[in-house]
Amino acid sequence: MDNDEVLVTTMNDIPGYKIVAVYGEVFGLICRARNAFSNMGANLRTIFGGEVAGYTQLLSDSRQQAIDRLRLAAMEKGGNAVVAMRFDCNEIGNIMSEIAAYGTAVRIEKL
Repeated sequence: MDNDEVLVTTMNDIPGYKIVAVYGEVFGLICRARNAFSNMGANLRTIFGGEVAGYTQLLSDSRQQAIDRLRLAAMEKGGNAVVAMRFDCNEIGNIMSEIAAYGTAVRIEKL
């Protein structure tokens, strides 16, 4: 099974499918930091306002990597889907962002 074949949804069930096995909680975790020059630029942006595009891209990429790791964790347990997926984000030491994608690994079959 390919990583892309693991369906991830925020729903508790999946229309058109039935859950035939539940494998339990899985998560994908990533911790990222920007370089010092990016942080200085972001600090200037807070003075003048507006989007900090570098951070937006970093967080978007980080969420995608967390989902990819979530899919791998589900596959390792035997699942082909993750239901009730959520994100949890935290800041570590004012210099790093931690992003966790978590949910329940399940095996689904088409109805």
